This record gives sequence, structure tokens and C-alpha cells, in this order.
Amino acid sequence: MNYAGGMAARANRGGARSVCDPQVAACGIAVMAKASIAGRTKTRLVPALDYGQAAAFNTAFLKDVAENLLEAAQRRSVAGYMAFGPPGSEAFFREILPLQVEPFESWFPAFGDCLLAAVVELFKRGHRGAIVLNSDSPTLPTSLVVEAVDVLAQPGERAVLGPAIDGGYYLLGLKRAHWRMFEDIEWSTSRVAAQSIERARELGLEVHMLAPWYDVDDSHSLRILHGELIGGRPFNQALKPYSAFHTLKLLRSLRWTADQADRLGALAAIERAVS
Repeated sequence: MNYAGGMAARANRGGARSVCDPQVAACGIAVMAKASIAGRTKTRLVPALDYGQAAAFNTAFLKDVAENLLEAAQRRSVAGYMAFGPPGSEAFFREILPLQVEPFESWFPAFGDCLLAAVVELFKRGHRGAIVLNSDSPTLPTSLVVEAVDVLAQPGERAVLGPAIDGGYYLLGLKRAHWRMFEDIEWSTSRVAAQSIERARELGLEVHMLAPWYDVDDSHSLRILHGELIGGRPFNQALKPYSAFHTLKLLRSLRWTADQADRLGALAAIERAVS
């Protein structure tokens, strides 16, 4: 039996829901994070980058997303976490994260089980709302995170979904650990967001949709990131992107030449053509 199946009865009874505690932040946000290992992390950024550079970007993204959570916590009652893997990598996260962002392990063969386990853990810690967030959107506007927290603070059952431009989602917020939200989803496909909305409708949940954003997981999205942070080309003119200091510093350190920029554009075009 997978993790979701084992949690089904408990979640349906409401046992995975938090108990109101004024000493606990209203909303817990867990970033789904993977330790940076060259050759095993962000490998879809190769050959635009080499394996070492791809792993370095993963680390920069993690640092920026963690600091973005701290920014959100300045505006709302938020506690930030990293739901990490693989097992045994806690020391890596303790080393790179601010002390205010706590890591906990959430590693299962099925990605849906990793997400569900993270949501359950947030409710176990007493938060009234739970958000799982991706780790590869370093410029995600803090305002979108705050919007999700505000929606979950409203009375009544609901879900919040932040759709990614590749058909997945960068954020999912819930007020209860509905295991069905993570079941029968074709992970790592362009159908993830649509299928998640279908699951919410099955559960009778109102879904609040955030503005779309992008994941940085291939040459095309890396070029978008470069354009946003270096080239002055905002992804969304109506939203202020997070400054992503660590990612910006790494981009600048690469000292990309015109030839490299052209190569990145060519790789992005090929990826779009075959996708």
C-alpha cells in the first residue's frame, strides 16, 4: 500500500487537520526540495549548463525560495519548511537554510506521496492551512504566496492552486489533508494542474487560482529566468518578481557570452519543438 492509501482513512476522519493554537503560525509552507548533487539534480538544465552548474543553480534556488518565505512571514502568519530528500541529506539543508526555515524529510517513490506527507506534517505541527511549494521558481512574487495564505485564512473548505506554464503547478494550498488531491495524477506531465482541479471538484472544493508562473527546469525556462533577472524582461508586467539574490549572483558569475546566450536560445527552441 502506498503512503496515500495508508493515510486515506485518517485524512477522511479529519485526523490530519490542525488544531488551532495561537502560538503556531496560521499557515505552514513546505518547499519540496532535493539536495544538490551534481549529475542527479536539475539535470534537464544540461547541456545548457554542466552538471556542476545545474546543481549550483538548485542550491541558489533553494536559498532564494527560503528567503522568499521569510519575506512572506513579514507580512502574514507563516512558518517556512523544506520537505526534503533524499534521506540522509538533512545536513546539506541545515547548512544552506536560514535558521527560521526548518527541514523535515519527505521522500517516497511516488511524488504524490511526498506531497501528501508534507501536507500531513504541516497539519501535525498545528498549522490551520498547509501549502506545498516548488523549489525551482526563485523569482516567484511574494505577493502570490501572501495571496494563497489569505485565501486559506477565509472560512470554509477550499484549495489554492498556482498553475505553472508547463501544465504543472508551483503551489497547492489546502485546509485539510485530502489524500485524493494526490491520487491518479500523471506527475511530470502537462496534465498535472488540470487533473488536480478535477480532484478538487470531486471533493467539492472551491479552487482559487493564482496567476501562472514558471518553473526553471529546462533551457527554455532558464532563458526566461535570464531575461527576467539580467535582460530586464519581466515574466508578468503586473507582478513584482522576487529579487532572487542568490540566483542573480550565480547568473552573473557565469559571464555568459553572446554565443552562449545564442546557444541557450537554440536549445530552448529545440525543446519547444519536440515537446
